[in-house]
Amino acid sequence: MIPLIKIEEPGLHTTIQDTGRYGMQQYGVVPSGPMDPFAFRIANLLAGNAPDDAAIEITMVGPSVRFLENCVIAITGANLSPTLDGRKVPVWGSLYVKKGQELQFGKPKHGVRAYLAIAGGIHTQKVLQSRATYTKAELGGLKGQPLETGDELPGLTLPDTELSKRKGKLLSEKLRPYYQSHHMVRVIPDEQESYFTKEALQTFYTHSFKVTPQSDRMGYRLQGQKIGHKQEAEILSEAVAFGSIQVPADGAPIILMADRQTTGGYPKIGTIITHDLWKVAQLMPGHTLSFQRSSVEEGHLWHEYETNLLKKLSVSIQQK
Repeated sequence: MIPLIKIEEPGLHTTIQDTGRYGMQQYGVVPSGPMDPFAFRIANLLAGNAPDDAAIEITMVGPSVRFLENCVIAITGANLSPTLDGRKVPVWGSLYVKKGQELQFGKPKHGVRAYLAIAGGIHTQKVLQSRATYTKAELGGLKGQPLETGDELPGLTLPDTELSKRKGKLLSEKLRPYYQSHHMVRVIPDEQESYFTKEALQTFYTHSFKVTPQSDRMGYRLQGQKIGHKQEAEILSEAVAFGSIQVPADGAPIILMADRQTTGGYPKIGTIITHDLWKVAQLMPGHTLSFQRSSVEEGHLWHEYETNLLKKLSVSIQQK
């Protein structure tokens, strides 16, 4: 492995992520991984990588990246106005970059989080079987922290013949997510619905909620109509999932995200279906979302749809 890229400026919050360190929550180890799993996987597909290869997650204000070797990269997710040596480059596509060129990001146009995949993947040291960065425990990535000026990221050097095969891939516009300032997300009700009043449940499913500035990779705190409890707003701690919606005593919902805690002691009103998690991840403070009652069966159908889509895209990209 040799250094492939150097961080000239780090951006707001730029981290290395893979699909996460699963199977360890029983020991209190947070999974981490990408906030927008769909955009992350598409980035790796377009770069010709395995779905779980490590890539860079970029939040709102992007980094400046210097390439130390010839590479093929793919940028997906939010449109943060990327440029290569000052020239605009496409989002949701792969392109060839030469040694010495510099990738920069500008004003956010749509969405919050972008993903930068490099052909061959990023090969930092694995910690507990994953390269995903979890800053609170300083796990994964480089030193367990967001990327800093001067950091160099190692990877595979691929011959130009291989890089040529991987460049110029574009995801059809009709398959790209459309990032808005308001999204509706589908929720599978939790058995702890019984902790909430009928009026509270009606409010939850008929009103919009605003994303507050107190939102990060751990959870999104929402502001809106209060969601009232029938009884005490605390329970014995139990396991939580990506997309679980807890409601503490103040009645303001919290959506648990990629760096969520492993257990929680507030009642859960429901869990967002996996397919809709990108909608939450791409909202910024001040944006709004609303909730629609769903079911496990609908969640499975959308998960199957996304899985099949990724398989078809993988075959299509390999054939071109």
